Amino acid sequence: QVQLVESGGGLVQAGGSLRLSCAASGTIVTINDMGWYRQAPGKQRELVATITSGGNTNYTDSVKGRFTISRDNAKSTVYLQMDSLKPEDTAVYYCNAKILSRQAMAIMFREYWGRGTQVTVSS
Repeated sequence: QVQLVESGGGLVQAGGSLRLSCAASGTIVTINDMGWYRQAPGKQRELVATITSGGNTNYTDSVKGRFTISRDNAKSTVYLQMDSLKPEDTAVYYCNAKILSRQAMAIMFREYWGRGTQVTVSS
């Protein structure tokens, strides 16, 4: 079994910073792309940032210059440094990873999601 566990969410004032972490565990063979998504109340889940196993990154326009995604492949962990936070960044943030893992006698490649961590930015 593979699990993604997020941490680091919380309440912060506008202009402040938070750092999210997401650790993957289980019978992992290799991890391809990792990323962060978010879902605000009443809205659809949207991509925030992604990072490939080689370190190439992609950001949604609204967070460019403020958020930084990184990963530690040795720790199977992805991070999201969020600076200059705005009230509109308030959402539940979900970790996502595409993982090759051992499942019984098989090798399986699939997408996994964490349970989410709440980020609230007050004005």
